[in-house]
Amino acid sequence: MALSNLSRFLSSRNFSRIAEVKVSLWLSTKRGISTSGPDLATDARSTSFRRFESYTVFKGKAAMALEPILPTFHKVNSQSSKVLKRGCVLMTFWPAISTKKYDWNRRQAFALSSTEAGNLIALGREESCEFFHDPSKNSSLEGQVNKSLKVSPLGNDQGYFLNLMVTNKIKGTNERLSVPVTKAEFAVIRTILTYILPHILGWSQSARSQLPETAPNLHKQGFGMRPDPALEWEL
Repeated sequence: MALSNLSRFLSSRNFSRIAEVKVSLWLSTKRGISTSGPDLATDARSTSFRRFESYTVFKGKAAMALEPILPTFHKVNSQSSKVLKRGCVLMTFWPAISTKKYDWNRRQAFALSSTEAGNLIALGREESCEFFHDPSKNSSLEGQVNKSLKVSPLGNDQGYFLNLMVTNKIKGTNERLSVPVTKAEFAVIRTILTYILPHILGWSQSARSQLPETAPNLHKQGFGMRPDPALEWEL
């Protein structure tokens, strides 16, 4: 009889309370992970709750997070709209300051274009690739500030090194952040990039039966509050 009462007590009180604590902790986390749920174009319009979509990898010397930046649309006429600005996949790196502690204020970002994301998807196990970004390219200030992202194999098919270098000759700074990812972690990254490509290109939204929301409307609903790829240089 005592065991029966204890069982009912745990079922009705402790278990539900534990569940509430877990939900509370998840909602209060700055960076959450979600790889399931409704279509991004539809789900992003909901204002009842915020869905966290970043994927984060924490390592000894630095951490790295992936986050999609969806495109905005421009209304051409009453029957159609076109992509005003394509989206990207934002990679954010920030250094460790001690064991399991990281300095978010020193973060650096790199905005992967659709083609650069495709390069990572197609990367062979012994291949490497490198991307360069310069906001002043083809101007008199070219080369003063630039970012380089290099992805190279760890060896023995163990995974990859993600190395971000940010050089600012104007300030005289040179930041280098490196995050090694395992074979399994890179498989997750590859899957995320494959899934998100149609969304950052605007194809998934364009294929819907109804017209996608225009940029002004998306801004009002909170969907357009996400910064565009130019944020890579605003940190």
